[in-house]
Parts: sequence; structure tokens; C-alpha cells
Amino acid sequence: MATEHHGTTETTEAPKHESGGLPQLQFEHWGGQIVWLLIIFAVLYAVLSKALLPRVSGAIDERGAKIAGDIADARRMKDEAEAQARAAAAEVAEARAKAQKTAADAKAKASAEAAERQAKEEAVLAEKLAAAEASIQTARDQAMSQVRVVAEETAGAIVEKLTGKAASAAELKSALA
Repeated sequence: MATEHHGTTETTEAPKHESGGLPQLQFEHWGGQIVWLLIIFAVLYAVLSKALLPRVSGAIDERGAKIAGDIADARRMKDEAEAQARAAAAEVAEARAKAQKTAADAKAKASAEAAERQAKEEAVLAEKLAAAEASIQTARDQAMSQVRVVAEETAGAIVEKLTGKAASAAELKSALA
């Protein structure tokens, strides 16, 4: 496409280069690309080192300090919990010892009271037994004295029945002796 303007000829076609391919890979453009690469790197380095990295570093330091504080708090709480657990275990042991002592004292007291009651009951029973034995002895003695009388009467009745005549008291006494 060629157009003519006042005696000159212009073409609208782009100038053709002899080598094809990407221009950024062509050696003649590398100088400018390296300069722009260094400028962009310097700007990014300055922005990152002055603005972004201090914030990130501060956040990392804050987080590290918070974690260290939390760990210290956790250790402190763990130590407190262990101390409270030891105190509670000591209180439980003390309460258990008191309970055992109270139970032993109550058992001893109950045993002593039971022994005292038993002794009183045994004394009362011994008195009743002595009274009963005395009563039995009296009844036996009385019965034994009556046995002689009954024996004399029975012997007299037997002799009278067999012989037909009554025996004298002297004869009955001599026969029973």
C-alpha cells in the first residue's frame, strides 16, 4: 500500500527486520533491559525493606513475644495447678487421717461403753444367779427336810398296810437312818 503525497511515497507497512523472534532475547536490547531490571529491583528492594519487611518483622516479633508470654503463662499456671494439687492431696490425707482417728476413737469409746454395759449386766446377772442359787438351796434344804417327813409317813403307811398295825415314830426313824 503505497500512498502518494506531494511527490513522496510513504508506505504504511512496518519496517521489516531481518531477524525474527522475541526482541527481549536479542542481544542488542539487553543493555536497556538490564538497566530497567536494576532500577525496578532497587525500587522494589527499597519499598520492601523500608515499608513491608519491617511490618512483617514486627508482626513476627510480636507473635514470638505473644507465644513466649503464653508459654510462660501456661508454665506458671501449670506450676500453680501442681501446687494446688499437692495442697489438695495434703488436705485429703490430713482429712483422711482425722477421719481414721475419729473412727478409731469412736470405736474405742463404743467398745469401752459396751464393755462397761456388759460388766454391769454381768454383775446384775451374777446377783440374780446368786439369789436364784440361794433360793434353790433354800428350796432344796426345805425339800430335803420334807423328804424325811414324807419318807416316814410313806413307810408308816406301807407298814400299816402290810401288817395292819401302825409303826411307832422311833421304829420309823431307826428304819430310815
